[in-house]
Amino acid sequence: MFLVDKIRADFPILEREVNGKPLVYFDNAATSQTPKVVIDSIVDYYTNYNANIHRGVHALSQEATDKYEESRLKVQKHFNAKHSYEIIFTSGTTHGINIVASGFSEILKVGDEVLVSALEHHSNIVPWQMLCEKTGAILKVIPMNEEGGLVMDEYKNLLSTNTKLVFCNHISNALGTINPIKEMIDYAHNVGAAVLIDGAQSAPHIKVDLQALDVDFFVASAHKMCGPTGVGFLYGKQEWLEKLPPYQGGGEMIETVTFKKTTYAGLPHKFEAGTPNICGGIAFGTALDYLNEIGLENIAQYEQELLEYGTKKLLEFENLKIYGTTKEKTSVISFNIEGIHPYDVGVILDKLGIAVRTGHHCAQPIMDFYQIPGTIRASFAFYNTKEEIDCMVEGLKKAIHMLS
Repeated sequence: MFLVDKIRADFPILEREVNGKPLVYFDNAATSQTPKVVIDSIVDYYTNYNANIHRGVHALSQEATDKYEESRLKVQKHFNAKHSYEIIFTSGTTHGINIVASGFSEILKVGDEVLVSALEHHSNIVPWQMLCEKTGAILKVIPMNEEGGLVMDEYKNLLSTNTKLVFCNHISNALGTINPIKEMIDYAHNVGAAVLIDGAQSAPHIKVDLQALDVDFFVASAHKMCGPTGVGFLYGKQEWLEKLPPYQGGGEMIETVTFKKTTYAGLPHKFEAGTPNICGGIAFGTALDYLNEIGLENIAQYEQELLEYGTKKLLEFENLKIYGTTKEKTSVISFNIEGIHPYDVGVILDKLGIAVRTGHHCAQPIMDFYQIPGTIRASFAFYNTKEEIDCMVEGLKKAIHMLS
């Protein structure tokens, strides 16, 4: 049995009020909330063993290094990477994407092709546009359909021996669509292309097995997984990480330095220049422990119940349209009410203590496809409840009454 009340007690922020109302937090696709055990790990680091890592022989440095590298092992185990040195700590998903894009700028040539899906976040579009402008490679888009899914026949037609890199999110942040990434990876590998998957939205909700997927690169962020902001990871197969040049130069990523020649460190340090977010990396490991204690399978099942309940309740409204209606999706409902701007609805809900996201969700091409300025997005997490969904429904009734 999923004990949501017990879980909610782990999150101090869920006790607060907003505008005199109990907080209803439905902006989890932007960032999740943080359990006390993760907060405590942050306090513990700065209170008891704050020191730089990998370089010091003194006790604090050794302790911080051990805990930081322990977190790398936790990430490896959680996502089933083959080697711990295939896990590169980053500042987040966007950082990981840019590491790969920078590396491929040394590999791609004029006429090579990069495929991205129509469902991407801006951080999954702009780096590839910059890459193609720099290299002369061609950017092609895998189209989407009205349900918010990718047109797989078109994807297969786009693939060729000119395709060098395919990029796709695992789950759309704007619509909740779960993309068929295993199938996409297999088709890409058949033409010799590498694949990078953005797992920012999948990692918090479903179990990801990197070796089973056979993906070349995978990126995600801690702050969407009950961890702190400013930390995430890039997974890359060993052969690819060894092939790519370093993203940044500086301390930690070197083996030897002279004014004539510098040699680079091995993996993972080759891509981890400078002092990292030590505390964030350690707290990320604590967040993974917390999620695994609950169980990703249990989380996925409960969030599916919330998605089904919320969808049913919202469809009871006249003139309400949900965007993203594929069969395979996670706990995101993106919707609009005819004749009312999503921003106005979001403002009224906020006055009632209900946090939703409004706008294009950094996915403007999706909104252009539907010819809308944006949507109201309610994104649920495992600490949300059906009662909170009922509160949102009542809030929407008030908003419609005020704005119609």
